[in-house]
Amino acid sequence: MKNGNTILLDIEKLNSEGAGIARYNNFVIFVKNSCPGDRLKCKITKVKKNYAEAEIEEIITPSAFRVSPMCKLQKICGGCTLQHIEYSKQLSLKQSMVEDTLHSILGEKLAVNKPISSGKDYGYRCKIQYPVRNKSNNGRLYAGYFKQGSHELINIKYCPIHPEICDKIIEFVKTEGEKKGISGYNEQSNSGILKHIVLRYSKFNNEILVILVINTEGSIPECVKLLLKNLYDNFNKITGAGVNFNNLKTNVILGEKTKILYGKNYIEEKLADFVFKIGADTFFQVNPECAELMFKYIKTYITDTFTNPRLLDAYAGIAAFGITLSPICKNVVSVEINKQSVENAQKTIKENDIKNVEVITSDSLKYIKQTNDTFDITILDPPRKGCGEELLKEVLRITKNKIIYVSCSPKSLATDLKYLLKSGCKVENIQPFDMFPNTFHVENVAVISTPSA
Repeated sequence: MKNGNTILLDIEKLNSEGAGIARYNNFVIFVKNSCPGDRLKCKITKVKKNYAEAEIEEIITPSAFRVSPMCKLQKICGGCTLQHIEYSKQLSLKQSMVEDTLHSILGEKLAVNKPISSGKDYGYRCKIQYPVRNKSNNGRLYAGYFKQGSHELINIKYCPIHPEICDKIIEFVKTEGEKKGISGYNEQSNSGILKHIVLRYSKFNNEILVILVINTEGSIPECVKLLLKNLYDNFNKITGAGVNFNNLKTNVILGEKTKILYGKNYIEEKLADFVFKIGADTFFQVNPECAELMFKYIKTYITDTFTNPRLLDAYAGIAAFGITLSPICKNVVSVEINKQSVENAQKTIKENDIKNVEVITSDSLKYIKQTNDTFDITILDPPRKGCGEELLKEVLRITKNKIIYVSCSPKSLATDLKYLLKSGCKVENIQPFDMFPNTFHVENVAVISTPSA
């Protein structure tokens, strides 16, 4: 098999990144934008030792689950890689994807429930982060997502997975930015003014926080100030507008310092009867409607299993778990390293007169290693890379009964579960939530019994 060879392939299932899996003479071949049940004419584009990659030249027989994508850019954008698959089928495919990922890493099969849908597969995404570039010498600004597997920017004017008002704001930034001579970022030379457009949108009251990430250390060009003023004056739903300073040559979007020039430095979002304040760099689920279902699921489980438990909320962010679960807990300790998130959590606690939640500013590992306190339940909601053995070992030391592990990455979840299982834990339940419809991403909640349970 060589690059450029054309072959017929039957797609069996999807891998963990949403590519179709086919076999040719028992050799695995991955095909993007395919669907289980497709029969395809494909061209080989890459050959490795254990697998190959191919692209579709012709759909000979389409799968019964194949549909026309809503977005014309679906094949190249790199975002909604499953948009060509019927939504109900996406849910069962994600179930299989999680099962297969866990099996490949753990070496054993764990039962995974069918994902719970938010009930809304478009217009759900409330956090948008678009890189900005100049793609030619005409001064035009481009913003959107990178082409799948590359750093080639796809200019996007309409994205169906986020609210329509966000498209209008981004288009305004590009158009008015061009008029004011604002340059887009150049990765190679680390030059240009505007690196990213970041929007936080509230489903609760439709308010929007706009942050322009600029390539300076602390000064704000007059053209950027004027652009933000025009934005704030032209969109009454923008309740805050400002800049974030990031002059480093890095893949990290936000720098350490944000300055609001107009309005507030947060939006408000309602979750499980509590209103939370969300800033530019605050961690919060991008799909609030599905997040509410996930929080209710966890709350119901704890209510049915415990009476007034003591709860540790690690990687707490704005303490969303700790606060929403506080009515059914004896007391809660929420641990978060981001100072702005801690401040926002403390405001929510004060405004709601919550007496049994303590928020601690600390790295989760540092706090857990140092404490001699014990908890009935520990909730872990780590970054995509997972927790790691050092933290998990300490969690087992202080957790008497259950670990509830919330993960956006089946791979890191599986890696951490492998350690926990070796340590004598038992996986009680794995419930996916389709927080990211039309993409290959899926959120998972794993309920784990500790050896001391």
